[in-house]
Amino acid sequence: MMRGLLSLLLLMLTAPVQAQTALPPAPYADRQLDDPVLERKAKALMETIRCLTCQSQSIADSNASMAGDMRSEIRERIRAGEEPEHIRRWLIERYGDWVSYEPTTAPILWPLWAAPIVLLALGLLLMRGRIKRRPRA
Repeated sequence: MMRGLLSLLLLMLTAPVQAQTALPPAPYADRQLDDPVLERKAKALMETIRCLTCQSQSIADSNASMAGDMRSEIRERIRAGEEPEHIRRWLIERYGDWVSYEPTTAPILWPLWAAPIVLLALGLLLMRGRIKRRPRA
């Protein structure tokens, strides 16, 4: 009886390892386009798009399945004649600004861009005030 329970427990623990996804692999995830010019366009775009799974790599460098799906989608769209900038805008609309490594100039981000300049100016003012107050010997 104990042996049967142990076998059942081991079978239950190994079941997730044996599971497979029901989705077929993306056709162009790891296969390049036949036209080298189109492949260069796709590769250049893929290097500017952030992997949503690993977050520290571009989709060109990532081995995550999500990155493979995105690479395939980009290659298929470029093969169909879409311009890389149009594909980039579509990816940003779908996944948000964060997906692109290129910084945006949205008005909501202006304080973020201005903060280093403001902090530097405050530091210079403080330094100037300290230098003026110092007694001369």
